[in-house]
Amino acid sequence: MKYLLLIYGNEASMQSASKADIDQMHAAYGAYTEALQKAGVIVGGERLQRSALATTVRVADGKTKVLDGPYAETKEQLGGFYMIEVPDLDAALSWAARCPGAAHGSIEVRPVWAM
Repeated sequence: MKYLLLIYGNEASMQSASKADIDQMHAAYGAYTEALQKAGVIVGGERLQRSALATTVRVADGKTKVLDGPYAETKEQLGGFYMIEVPDLDAALSWAARCPGAAHGSIEVRPVWAM
């Protein structure tokens, strides 16, 4: 079964982090990605640009509204994702707990609809 691991964290704290902290985080994500690859469970994943660069589209009453930036103010922003393919939710949760983002933010685990 495929699961999306959605990585949420505080962008403001990341922007004010020291170079050493950023380098350490990049190394942790590199090791995590390598572990996913070695286990053969990674389907894909990407880091996202900051949420201020997002564009939100809504359609109401047949009219399209386009808003710059995120639609809602939140303490944590979506910063990236991994898509993994594992046997069950327990395996997905285990991988989510190992994600470096879980230590300073949250990881939302969502099953992907099978087509």
